[in-house]
Amino acid sequence: MTQSATQFIQRMLQTHPQSGQSPFEMSALVECISACFECAQVCTSCADACLGETEHLSHLAHCIRLNSDCADICDTTGRILIRQTQPELSVIRAQVQSCLAACKACGDECKQHAEKMNMKHCELCAESCRRCEQACQALLNGMQA
Repeated sequence: MTQSATQFIQRMLQTHPQSGQSPFEMSALVECISACFECAQVCTSCADACLGETEHLSHLAHCIRLNSDCADICDTTGRILIRQTQPELSVIRAQVQSCLAACKACGDECKQHAEKMNMKHCELCAESCRRCEQACQALLNGMQA
């Protein structure tokens, strides 16, 4: 029986010697980390798929840029959140807010391409961006001062 990535992340965080001192609610933290890593991969794949849309490539330049930016920001956010030793909440808050903004911008752009050009890869990317955006917001809402 294999574990999902989310379950494995949770188990890993629970083994951290300072897990009881975390300023985050565990389920919100795990969900946000998981959503960030998923979104990074989906955005990378969507950017690549957009590059393959040769007949629409000129219309997709902004989408490709947003996908690439969002992928990098989500990956970095996930990596920052998984570190539990002596977190600097002001830095984490700013990073999660940045991730939320990147996911919103990318999700909005991909949604337009999904609706106007019936691009299924953009539809899936918009869904992943929304999930990550919501997970970031939930984590921000629950952050202690």
